[in-house]
Amino acid sequence: MPEMSLQCGARRLDLSSPVVMGILNVTPDSFSDGGRLSVPDLAVDAAAQMCRDGAAVLDVGGESTRPGAAAVSVDDELARVIPVIERLVERFDVVVSVDTSKAEVITRAVDAGATLINDVRALREPGALEAAAASDAAVCLMHMQGEPRTMQASPHYGDVIAEVRTFLDDRVAACKASGVTQNRLCVDPGYGFGKTLEHNLQLVAKLDEISPGKLPIVFGASRKSSIGVLLDAPVDDRLHGSVAMALLAVERGAHIVRVHDVKPTWQAITVANAVREASQRTEQ
Repeated sequence: MPEMSLQCGARRLDLSSPVVMGILNVTPDSFSDGGRLSVPDLAVDAAAQMCRDGAAVLDVGGESTRPGAAAVSVDDELARVIPVIERLVERFDVVVSVDTSKAEVITRAVDAGATLINDVRALREPGALEAAAASDAAVCLMHMQGEPRTMQASPHYGDVIAEVRTFLDDRVAACKASGVTQNRLCVDPGYGFGKTLEHNLQLVAKLDEISPGKLPIVFGASRKSSIGVLLDAPVDDRLHGSVAMALLAVERGAHIVRVHDVKPTWQAITVANAVREASQRTEQ
């Protein structure tokens, strides 16, 4: 993988080799863990294990974006994420990310120490772009067709690769126009967000075509319903399929993989990366 990095506040996240982002959903209605980490102490304990298992980024989310999930107020989201972010920043030497679309949550989370803003709406909510631009945090811009509560009703595209790429191009341009520098930007094709199974598979197959300006790519398919469809497996039996999808994404250019199961994903990526590096040495 060519030299690549992401400037997250004062920290430069080295992406010359792929890294793992651990998912910390501090919501009572997470699709994957049923709210198990909605208690701050449990979330911090889980984060500690993720760090031991190889996570380079911890992504804290206080509002579920699964299909049909209820909206969360700003106050409720702040109450969920800020105490956790503060404790993570104090305890762990990793990038702490906030998974949010709300301007006030962005501002407060950055004040608490978050240095990556991971937004499924790509900073399109009122004030979000301005809040991100006023910070020194990195930004992950994700593609989503529709809204989380209805996005899987009837996803449709003429050309999913071209449309995702065009959307991300436009959002990157908007960020740059607002003062967010290129070294703070990364993109996410939005696997599972307003896409059918076939759309998702096409995105993975051609992942290297979706990054405008060759920005770092974030990829998240962990435990998602499309993997369940492929395997005919419930959410708690999708580990192997999730790891396989993460490896396929890395092979096609993903720099950050967002996962629930950090250790097996990190181990698989580390082994695959060692083989890739050996292959490069042989070619030289």
